Amino acid sequence: MEKSIFKAYDVRGKYPSELNEEAAFKISKALGKYFGSGAKIVIGHDARLSSPTLYRAALKGFRVQGLGDRKNIKKNLNPQPSTLYPAGLITTPMLYFLVNKLGADGGIMVTASHNPKEYNGLKVVGKNAKPISGREILKIMNKEL
Repeated sequence: MEKSIFKAYDVRGKYPSELNEEAAFKISKALGKYFGSGAKIVIGHDARLSSPTLYRAALKGFRVQGLGDRKNIKKNLNPQPSTLYPAGLITTPMLYFLVNKLGADGGIMVTASHNPKEYNGLKVVGKNAKPISGREILKIMNKEL
């Protein structure tokens, strides 16, 4: 995994040469350990063609760390302990809203925001939807290696 994908504000790179399913899995696995098995994490993705597969890889990384799925977040907003909230196709502002509404410990949005279509990325937030920079994520990853 290239260190160049860890940017000042997020994780971002060309898909699949720089950021791919393996990278999304490894990053979310490290973040799952960082947040802890009792964490409540919201995860969503945008409409880019590569986003659904990166989203599934990120979910898998969190599940490996012991976070279990909460059934259909869009229908039931009652948080439970040790919960992964797979929100599916949502906007980035909706992710921030859900992290706060659910009192979640963090969230990940699979998106490259305004970048061209060949890019994708991960925006990561902690409690109160406070952004976690790509550089901080790299530090978390280095602790896990």
